[in-house]
Amino acid sequence: MGYRLSKLYTRTGDDGETGLADGRRIGKDHPRIEAMGSVDELNSQLGVLIADLKVQQLDELALVLAPVQHRLFDLGGELAVPGYEIIEASDVTELEDLIDHFNASLEPLKNFILPGGSRCVAAAHLARSICRRAERRYLTLANHEAVNEQAPVYLNRLSDLLFVMARGIAQREGTPEVLWAPKPKPAE
Repeated sequence: MGYRLSKLYTRTGDDGETGLADGRRIGKDHPRIEAMGSVDELNSQLGVLIADLKVQQLDELALVLAPVQHRLFDLGGELAVPGYEIIEASDVTELEDLIDHFNASLEPLKNFILPGGSRCVAAAHLARSICRRAERRYLTLANHEAVNEQAPVYLNRLSDLLFVMARGIAQREGTPEVLWAPKPKPAE
């Protein structure tokens, strides 16, 4: 392993800027940093979900998500090094294969589903919604700079996988999905 941080604070970011791996300094509110932060938050939420899955003895689902955490860390690396690309079409295909696998055992959707039913289901939906935000932040960056075109596709598929996994968690737990009940129309 290469360079390790020995000091956690450097005071170099106290003025509202941070450094990229190529040595450039940019504002902490720059679209690149916003994207990095959202991907980091998503990775953290996946860690919570994986821990919850292990508690519920749903290890096969935790094992599926563990490599995703590594790809998200890779994506953070891409964002830290402008011009560097590691997420590929094959990574997207892997997610699509997982979506198809997990979706095959689920009943077709007949209604919108709300996040909830159990802690694990809610954690998966929270990860899904954070993933959607990370995708939006990445697309905002793409409007300002050239970026890896596969990365937002990867985030899009990952949010789909997390939705299917939330449904699969409910199925495995025997937890009824929380179906949306629209507000009744007023009587005339």
